[in-house]
Order: sequence, then structure tokens, then C-alpha cells
Amino acid sequence: MKMIVGLGNPGSKYEKTKHNVGFMTVDRLADKYQVTFKENSFKAEVGNFFLNGEKIYLVKPQTFMNESGKAVVPLMNYFGMYPEELLVIYDDLDLEVGKIRLRQKGGAGGHNGIKSIISHLNDNVFDRIKIGIGRPKGQMSVVNHVLSPFDTDDLPLIEGAIDQAVAASEFYLEQNNFIDTMNKFN
Repeated sequence: MKMIVGLGNPGSKYEKTKHNVGFMTVDRLADKYQVTFKENSFKAEVGNFFLNGEKIYLVKPQTFMNESGKAVVPLMNYFGMYPEELLVIYDDLDLEVGKIRLRQKGGAGGHNGIKSIISHLNDNVFDRIKIGIGRPKGQMSVVNHVLSPFDTDDLPLIEGAIDQAVAASEFYLEQNNFIDTMNKFN
């Protein structure tokens, strides 16, 4: 059993924003595997499919970003999952637009969604795919940057990064080895 969580903010207001690349990636996986999301009592949209006999959950927390752990960890507990069965996909300011980076553990790096998951899980050892959104330009605040849509010039880069994140997720699910996945996609 595995759980792939895409981080983002709920609602159409945030749909195409930089902070929602995790949702965008999980949505693309859902389209590929014909998964339908259903909202549940854990404040998340959840869908599932089977791959090679293993049940895979796709999750989009419906809490706001800074409270992602309130949805993710109760779901993990409900399904009886361990941190090593969790893969979280999210945006990263410190990566240039369109780059991805895979990690197995670490701190939050200032990302409030990851900070919340670490806090509620009481563990920082879980798999991650970070998608670069770059730093704000000029005098724009970080908050305004992450809650704004991508520039037209950045859209092809982000589409490519989402495709890479989907490919990395699929490789991981097929190989069941995140270290091999990191070696291939980092």
C-alpha cells in the first residue's frame, strides 16, 4: 500500500497557482489511472487504484496548505500506513522553475505544508518530490508569489516538471524503491 499526497490549497481561487503544483501532479496521475476523487471525513479528497496488485491512494488535503498534516496523518492512521509508504509532492521556492528534486527525509525547508506533516507525523523520514517554482521577482512577497499563477513563459517548464514528477511517481510505484527513483530522476 502507498499514499501519494499532492499539496495545495482547496478551492477554484487557488487552482492554477504555484502553491498547487502538488494537486496538479496528483490530478494528472488520477487522469492517467482513471481515478475519481471523493471527499471524506478526514478533510481530504481521496481516490485509489491498484498497480501490480498494490493499492495506491491519491490524496489532496482540503485543509489549507499550512494544516496539511491534519488531513494526511489521520488518513495514514486510518489506513494503517507507515511513513515509508508516504510520498508527498509539493512546490519548492529554492528550485528554479521546472526542476524537480527527490528526497527521502529532511526538514521542511520553510514549506508550511511539509512543516505541518512533520509535526503531525512526528517524523521527517518520508519520500518527497519537490517541484521548483523559483523565488519571487522584484519586490513581490513570498505569499503573493506562491499564490499567483505561473507566468506564460514558465508554463511549458511547469508542464514538463509535472510530467517528470508523474514519471518519477510511476517509476517508484513500479520499482518499489525510492533510492533507485532518486538516482534516475535527480
